[in-house]
Amino acid sequence: MNLRFAILGAGRIGQVHARAIASESNADLVAVAEPVKAVGDAASKKFGCELRTIDAIAASDDIDAVVICTPTDTHADLIEQFARAGKAVFCEKPIDLDVVRVRACLETVTQENGTLMVGFNRRFDPDFMALKAAIDAGQIGKVEMITITSRDPGAPPYDYISRSGGIFRDMTIHDFDVARWLLGEEIETVQAAASVLTDPKIGELGDFDSANVILTTASGKQCVITNSRRASYGYDQRIEVHGSDGLISAENHRESSIEIANAQGYTRPPLLDFFMTRYIDAYANEISAFVKAVRDSSQPPTTGDDGLKALLLAEAALTSINERCVVSMKEL
Repeated sequence: MNLRFAILGAGRIGQVHARAIASESNADLVAVAEPVKAVGDAASKKFGCELRTIDAIAASDDIDAVVICTPTDTHADLIEQFARAGKAVFCEKPIDLDVVRVRACLETVTQENGTLMVGFNRRFDPDFMALKAAIDAGQIGKVEMITITSRDPGAPPYDYISRSGGIFRDMTIHDFDVARWLLGEEIETVQAAASVLTDPKIGELGDFDSANVILTTASGKQCVITNSRRASYGYDQRIEVHGSDGLISAENHRESSIEIANAQGYTRPPLLDFFMTRYIDAYANEISAFVKAVRDSSQPPTTGDDGLKALLLAEAALTSINERCVVSMKEL
């Protein structure tokens, strides 16, 4: 029998996951919960599902799993509610902005013997998966240094910035997870630098728009993460891994892979414009992995502990900036 889903929150990311569920042959979208009725009605019509309240979904016998796409400050409470209701839970990152609250939430999931997967979609991108497979196959020898470039074409709205937890908890958190995944070792130290270079208002809201982070493992492996909220040329998503026997890289995606040569020189089509187009396959693969984990009663590939560790790295980066020091993860 197909895994029967409900989506909590029918906004932009909720609809991304609804499309991913629709593309999964072993899943059905049964219901959606959305406080803005017009948005909920449109989503239920678009995806052929019912509009229900969150409490009704928790009590529904025809729902096996939920995808939490609500505001961050609701995530932990909803994870606990649905773990107690016996539903498998997929939750967009982060679980919460507070480490103590995340730990308490994960303890509840453990006590309820629940299933929780945290949405780190980049691990499921076909290019990044191929890169990881090449590393694991030893094609570049032992990993020594990684460079992760992640730049958005523009900053999110000011009201989002004010409640997002900042660039490290909202944006870099994806890169922290990818770094742990590719390095194959836990991070020992974090050193970060951040500035406001694209929009003074972002600084007035207490955030940064430009950041670099150096992560180092106990064995000395390094990862450099570079982030910006402004890339005039498109959504910039690249990874380079240097190893003892070579190098492997994953390049940007473009609207098409052609190249034109004429009297004006060599030109290529522009980059894809944002995550909803760049990571379509990743979101579909992510939902497929969650479905498989639930059906097999196995541990999901991105767990609550992965969510906690990425958040701790974000906290370390902020501490590094505020105290102008290298932060040992043991201190956290």
